[in-house]
Amino acid sequence: MGAVIDHLPFEVDLDLIRRLDCNGPRYTSYPTADRFIEAFGPETYKSWASKRNIGGIHRALSLYVHLPFCGTVCFYCACNKVVTRDKTKGERYLDYLAREIALQAPLFRDDPAVTQMHWGGGTPTFFSSSQLGELFALLRRHFAFAEGGEYSIEVDPRTVDPDAIAALRKMGFNRLSLGVQDFDPQVQRAVNRVQSEEQTFAVMAAARDERFLSINVDLIYGLPKQNLLTFNRTLARVVEAQPDRIAIYNYAHLPARFKPQRRISESDLPSPGIKLKLLALAAQRLTEAGYVYIGMDHFAKPDDPLAVAQRQGRLHRNFQGYSTHPDCDLIGLGVSAIGSIGPTYSQNFRDLKDYYDSLERGVLPIMRGVELNADNLVRRAVIQALMCHFTLSKDSIEIAYLIDFDRYFASELAGLRELEQLGLLELEERWINVTPKGRMLIRNVCMVFDKYLRRDQEVRRYSRVI
Repeated sequence: MGAVIDHLPFEVDLDLIRRLDCNGPRYTSYPTADRFIEAFGPETYKSWASKRNIGGIHRALSLYVHLPFCGTVCFYCACNKVVTRDKTKGERYLDYLAREIALQAPLFRDDPAVTQMHWGGGTPTFFSSSQLGELFALLRRHFAFAEGGEYSIEVDPRTVDPDAIAALRKMGFNRLSLGVQDFDPQVQRAVNRVQSEEQTFAVMAAARDERFLSINVDLIYGLPKQNLLTFNRTLARVVEAQPDRIAIYNYAHLPARFKPQRRISESDLPSPGIKLKLLALAAQRLTEAGYVYIGMDHFAKPDDPLAVAQRQGRLHRNFQGYSTHPDCDLIGLGVSAIGSIGPTYSQNFRDLKDYYDSLERGVLPIMRGVELNADNLVRRAVIQALMCHFTLSKDSIEIAYLIDFDRYFASELAGLRELEQLGLLELEERWINVTPKGRMLIRNVCMVFDKYLRRDQEVRRYSRVI
């Protein structure tokens, strides 16, 4: 029997996690982005955009805006970013982003209602408040923003003051996500992100003064110089500040893929055993503080919309993580941004030069994508249900997709029986239920339904599941 923290609504069985830890997708989509193909281009995208309301089905829109610039590099970062202090590069990017918006917006003119938007990066607050305000105003001219929508932006506390927070609220943002990672000075120096508690809490206080509806804090476990004592101190300070949501991400050390990570000394990284204990400590501290485990790194207060949506069976998962808006078409704007229109996914060029070149020609900067077939759709529904709710009704899948579940997924059910023997789930005649100890390993459960992972070597391209 592993070391089990059994007083939580989920269990952290360290021995079981150690045994099953492997590489695997995060399932912000299915198929995952590495399965997109270049045969899917701008014309295919436009074709699907024109068909989105056929049959009288009206799906609201969600916007994702990627702003890739950062003034300094954080060594742990694996985002698509451009590190520069040259503000003119940012100005040029905004000009091209406006061109993309001008190409995208007419495709949705018949039904431009937006209920959700997220700006990520990079560091969106690399740009001035006036630049961000002009970009938001531009989007408002092209799309109809719903009064009660969710409009969020990622903020680096080192780049804003109370006036900047007030400006974001005035523009229309009502949710903030703050990068923290760790408050320990040694850890911060090791990852080149020195950020005081005072800076962070001043931003949170300003956001509360401006009546932001939700504040999220991002932490990372497994960073260089981290240990149980110092991370416990960071957790205590974060809990004391009472953000509405807390995300605790696993640091994936992949220096061959992400150049900044080569500046991190592997000898400074916590051992695999300590890393698992850091995760267990975070789970324990946050749950004791009253946060609900949503799944896949995310915790929220019980009255937060994410927790409410999960209780009501409305939770969804997309490229920004967990979401309360399941029925949106997602428009991705900016370099590397991913969109999802109807039964398709698409991704913009990841390199700035390619992104600019396409827009110079007046062509949507779509690099690749995928049209989901019937098998993709049913597997996506299964993975979504497990990721969001830890339970799956076979009847609901059979009714929606006209299959015999047990026959269609015969080989997958055989794989699930192995996980059942390990205590990760319970297989009932008409239900699949993930157990408390299986919830921390939900990626392992979902991987059984991923037809692209049948060959072992395919798994190597992903980060560790824990």
